[in-house]
Amino acid sequence: MSPNWPSWLPLRGDLSELSPYGAPQIEVPVRLNTNENPYNLSDDLQSALLDEISRCLKVLNRYPDRDAIALREALAGSINASHGTDVDSASIWAANGSNEIIQTILLAFEGGALGFEPSYSMHPLISKVVGKSWISIPRDKNFEISESQIEKAISATESKIIFITTPNNPTGTSTSLELITKVATAIASRQGLVVVDEAYGEFSKNPSAITLIKGHPNVLVSKTMSKAFAFAGARLGYVIADPKVIEALQLVRLPYHLSALTQAAALAAISKQSSLSKDVERLREAREEVAKEINSMGLQSYPSEANFLLFSGFIDSSVKLWEELLNRGVLVRDVGIAGHLRVTIGTRAENRAFLDALREITQGRGSRREDNHPEVRG
Repeated sequence: MSPNWPSWLPLRGDLSELSPYGAPQIEVPVRLNTNENPYNLSDDLQSALLDEISRCLKVLNRYPDRDAIALREALAGSINASHGTDVDSASIWAANGSNEIIQTILLAFEGGALGFEPSYSMHPLISKVVGKSWISIPRDKNFEISESQIEKAISATESKIIFITTPNNPTGTSTSLELITKVATAIASRQGLVVVDEAYGEFSKNPSAITLIKGHPNVLVSKTMSKAFAFAGARLGYVIADPKVIEALQLVRLPYHLSALTQAAALAAISKQSSLSKDVERLREAREEVAKEINSMGLQSYPSEANFLLFSGFIDSSVKLWEELLNRGVLVRDVGIAGHLRVTIGTRAENRAFLDALREITQGRGSRREDNHPEVRG
């Protein structure tokens, strides 16, 4: 619900009906609503973090490296090792979470924006906040992007920035590199950009769109350390793109936008990346186990390449089931798709608590499968 803004406040008219982004922050035993990595940082990584931060404290009276060169070089090394690419620091820019990346892209480049929804709600929200038009193209009944939807995006000539989230949030579905390539090729003639949001890319075994950039300089790939790196509290996102794109982003970035402490913490995390990858594999395996159990209840879990699952098929409304789970100490996410909820994959104990609560609620009530295209609310 939009606030009742006072008449003396000179708020922009196009913002008056918007609501701030946010997920409920409720203290319950099991929080599975914000797609965080459930595993604590290892003692080894915590020690490395403390060492890096202690060095920073001695020079905290000075501004940080505004270009974050050491961090960008470390990110380049990590990316190349993971994806077999040869990007360098000139092709990378880091910021305070992927949301700042998205905002900076939208500020730097002209034209309207477009996305395939349901998807990450910050794409249309930030677009509107910076004054851009937004075009929404509905995904198909399986929450995937088809050839016909790609054609609609290509024909939307007023849109120069096209967002493709893969794996998609909140559905977990992925988009092939072939379809991304088709969009990038088609809109290059109108100076269009494809922003591929890979916030959950590490949880997927599909190839990254980073591999497309050399042949398609209008492809930008946004990533984050919040998920696979278990670094949600550190707020570090980054974008990989053609060096000229990175250079253009510097025109609108704020000076000294990335603190010395954030840069130091990120460097420590990258140095311990190999140990973090073990937790990613554990979460992949747990995702398949949780999906299997959800389906065994007569519900429908959608195939996911991320660290969460979208599920449906329950008799009660999504709001009612969300409340009943919360009453049992389990917090999941109502993502605004009627008849669907999203659950983050947690620790073994958290997953068991969720599944036990879900089984208790649905047992004896029956269940039903939704075969029709769901109504997207809000």
